[in-house]
Amino acid sequence: MNRTRSLSKRDQGSITYRKSFNRKKTNRTKNSASEIDPKHFVKKATSSEQVKYEASSEIANLPVNKRIVNNLLQKGYEVPTEIQDKTLSSILEGRNVLGIAQTGTGKTAAFLVPLVHNLINTAAAFQVLIIAPTRELAVQTDTEFRSIAKGLGMHSNCFIGGTSVYADIQKLRKPCHFVIGTPGRLADMVRQGALNLTHFNTVILDEFDRLLDMGFAKEIERLVGGMTNRKQTILFSATEEKGQKQLISKLIANPVEIRVNNGNTSADTVDQDIVTVRNGENKMDLLLGMIRDESFEKVLIFAETKRWVSRICKDLRRSGIRADEIHGNKSQNYRIKALNSFKDKSIQVLVATDVAARGLDISQVSHVINYQQPKNMDSYIHRIGRTGRAGNTGKAITFVN
Repeated sequence: MNRTRSLSKRDQGSITYRKSFNRKKTNRTKNSASEIDPKHFVKKATSSEQVKYEASSEIANLPVNKRIVNNLLQKGYEVPTEIQDKTLSSILEGRNVLGIAQTGTGKTAAFLVPLVHNLINTAAAFQVLIIAPTRELAVQTDTEFRSIAKGLGMHSNCFIGGTSVYADIQKLRKPCHFVIGTPGRLADMVRQGALNLTHFNTVILDEFDRLLDMGFAKEIERLVGGMTNRKQTILFSATEEKGQKQLISKLIANPVEIRVNNGNTSADTVDQDIVTVRNGENKMDLLLGMIRDESFEKVLIFAETKRWVSRICKDLRRSGIRADEIHGNKSQNYRIKALNSFKDKSIQVLVATDVAARGLDISQVSHVINYQQPKNMDSYIHRIGRTGRAGNTGKAITFVN
């Protein structure tokens, strides 16, 4: 759902970004970072007025329970986004849905609102299973559910790695309406005999392209395959992989397909540019020169490995920048604390691997910086989608050697 309030235009700063494109043709490995032509990292943002979608109904008039409507209005939402508007009736009707929409367009609320409506006045019996690729996205989805279902007597549980398995098993002794989690922890619960997949009749694969990557595909097939009483399947993402079509067809039958974008383009609300790092130049010096500009208010930096994330964060701190880091080697409590510090501006910079690239709704991120070129365009699209959200314009900068 769109918030109508908007931020004033940020000072664009006085930094001039040097552009250069390496047009030399070489034999490259498919999906390697060097394969991406730097010109794909350069794009002017379209103003929010130009891309504004005219919804068929305002939030106040949605065909869902009035308590849900009031909860949405209290959150500041006034009109649905395009993906929310176009998928609402199909999900309410219990149909299978495959939705593709750019980051920051409210895909989580798109499936939560109708599913919460459909379960009002029903006893908790493990009806809905939501699978997310990262701990942060799972926790965020659980938080969003609680805000949408507030006052309706509905319950959820969230299961992610880095927390107590014993505590999770104890939670499952009491039925709830929604179970939200990451593939690994959900599979653990199934193997422990604590989670019975036959109870669920609805499954959502959030950021399904990531969930169906090689690392998750088999686990997802087993989880979905165990839901023998499944009646509704919902798949949402900002991007889609052509090579996953066969697997998708095994998971979801005759879906209503809603494509707000084609699944391989970057956000229209993000100004995208490159910085060329010339031989002999110090990349950290270039980065510090940017971050010290007052327009870089809230900066999310992505690096390819956990080691690089820690190295960049350490160098920033040594230079007096308020920074923290999140990646797979950090405990869940540390990751939550760092993320919250970034959200409330206790720190200026958050350095992360792609654990922060998917689905996270962090308001007013002024800049996303790719310290190294991302490995593929899907990763790039998700990363820069952390800025320019909810109709605001953001900036994305990619270092190119």
